[in-house]
Amino acid sequence: MGLTNKSTGAVVLESELRIERTCPDDKVIALAGNPNVGKSTVFNSLTGLNQHTGNWPGKTVTNAQGKYRHEGRNFIMVDLPGTYSLMANSVEEEIARDFICFGAPDATIVVSDSTCLERNLNLVLQTLEITNKVVVCVNLIDEAKRKKINIDFKGLSKHLGVPVIPTNARSKKGLDKLMDAVYDITNNHKAAKPIQITYDDTIEQAIKMLQAKVRELVGDKIDSRWTALKLLDGDAALIKSLNEYLGFNLMDDNVLQRLLKTAKKHLSDNGIKPDQLRDKIVSRLVHIAEDISSNTVTFENSGYNNTDRKIDSVLTSRIFGIPIMLALLGLVFWLTITGANYPSQMIATFLFRIEDLLTGFFEGAGAPSWVHGLLVTGIYRTLAWVVSVMLPPMAIFFPMFTLLEDLGYLPRVAFNLDNFFKKACAHGKQALTMCMGFGCNAAGIIGCRIIDSPRERLIATITNNFVPCNGRFAPPSKGQTCSVFCAFWH
Repeated sequence: MGLTNKSTGAVVLESELRIERTCPDDKVIALAGNPNVGKSTVFNSLTGLNQHTGNWPGKTVTNAQGKYRHEGRNFIMVDLPGTYSLMANSVEEEIARDFICFGAPDATIVVSDSTCLERNLNLVLQTLEITNKVVVCVNLIDEAKRKKINIDFKGLSKHLGVPVIPTNARSKKGLDKLMDAVYDITNNHKAAKPIQITYDDTIEQAIKMLQAKVRELVGDKIDSRWTALKLLDGDAALIKSLNEYLGFNLMDDNVLQRLLKTAKKHLSDNGIKPDQLRDKIVSRLVHIAEDISSNTVTFENSGYNNTDRKIDSVLTSRIFGIPIMLALLGLVFWLTITGANYPSQMIATFLFRIEDLLTGFFEGAGAPSWVHGLLVTGIYRTLAWVVSVMLPPMAIFFPMFTLLEDLGYLPRVAFNLDNFFKKACAHGKQALTMCMGFGCNAAGIIGCRIIDSPRERLIATITNNFVPCNGRFAPPSKGQTCSVFCAFWH
């Protein structure tokens, strides 16, 4: 049972999470982190479940749950969708943000990638603004060792003010220490004193104008400083979730309305316009992450990523980027279309030989012609056509498409085409969904949810229907029938 976009916030604990508890002492632990940092691997290694939560087509948007017992206590682990920030721009990010902010987990494990720690610290810092019950799991330490990246974990813990545990989830290394830290935090054995994030004087003064009144209204339900900052930011979706969590509308308070108006005027008078405030906040978080990273992370091989940069200089160059992309995609399509002919012919020969046997059986049994027409000519022949025509191309295309994704080439395709899609008033991410549409339009359309803008997501959903999926690549004799089937299905 997962959590949907409608079941986050206070409702979570009242309904779904409470059902999972075997006793009142069970602790709810949120697993957050950027995409592709091994968060779900940590979850699966702890709970023994083979589940995955992600932001890509074919993967659920809801949160996986599992139980883990440590030191005689049950922990309910909730695997949240990957998110780069709590300033949500998509449904998946809203689910993760709302659970961390308003789901009141007993502790939050923020999983980060040891090979790009500086980038991952942004989410860590945002989480620490909300709660001090945080454990930072620095995963993939084997990859960091291979790339000769050294991390001072004790120094990192000192800077952040919360436990930092190195792990390698695939081999379950460090997971016991991770749960020891979670156990200590959830049982108040060790009081964490997280880093206090401060902004420039103008923003700090605006926060102080609101904080006392906000504290009076929200009490201990949520951090008053963070709430004041978000009211200044004016994120409508977040404020809506906040009001649902509190059970009342903050802005119904007239005093708070006047204070907020005064605080925003103070920002504007000092050169910080409403559309500039978030940039100021993000820039400050990035600056702090850079400082912490520079003090705790060292590189023995400063050119460890030079190979990637050299590859990027070719694959994303103005001269070679598009031709290489067309050549690679052309190779994939050629192998899919030409290569599928042979297994398709073999499967068709086998299946239609069975049709002949079935026809002989029905004729020998003296069955009415309409029974033979319904079961053999109708149902069986249609099934045989679909299997023989569609299965081989899909069995070739999707593994090759997955290979390009694993090699990191698909993001480069999106980068190359971003400017062209922008000129067409569409989103660059649509390039990925259109490529997947060549394998199956249904997958390509489902994949459109990775596009943040509702308008551009709608454009992608409509136009992806016109991408010819591999069911239409087949020989005309059977391909025409399959194309009709595909068009009806999609």
